[in-house]
Amino acid sequence: MIKKSLIRKITGAIVFFCAFSLPALSKALKKSDITINRQDGTSIICNCELAVKPEERSYGFMNRKNIPDGTGMLFIFEHEQLLSFWMKNTPHPLSIAFIDSRGKIRNIYDMKPFSLSSVESTVSCRYALEVPQGWFAKNNIRPGDTITLDF
Repeated sequence: MIKKSLIRKITGAIVFFCAFSLPALSKALKKSDITINRQDGTSIICNCELAVKPEERSYGFMNRKNIPDGTGMLFIFEHEQLLSFWMKNTPHPLSIAFIDSRGKIRNIYDMKPFSLSSVESTVSCRYALEVPQGWFAKNNIRPGDTITLDF
């Protein structure tokens, strides 16, 4: 006969797994490569998760401790607007590029982990691209460069 305490432990483990593992799996975002075209004629690819729905954009990179080099998250909005981001519950330092509807990078900023201070675009933009902090600088990506969306 199985002891009640063992049944409670097994049931607790199953509930824990369902509560914490299954929602994480359902939050997987679609991925796509974007090409960043530098003004000198060269380009680089960034493999990005696409945050399209409002809840995806709101969650972003929250609680992610590791974001590999060469990857990022592209936030896609329905129309151009002034954009504002913060780093609530985001432990990994990020850089953000604000991009207009023509694909032109308008601003690039570094953001501090867990900061509640807003980082804002200076003009209306349709996209924001977050990458590990310093990735834009390391790859000579600057305002005025453009992106090509491959999706």
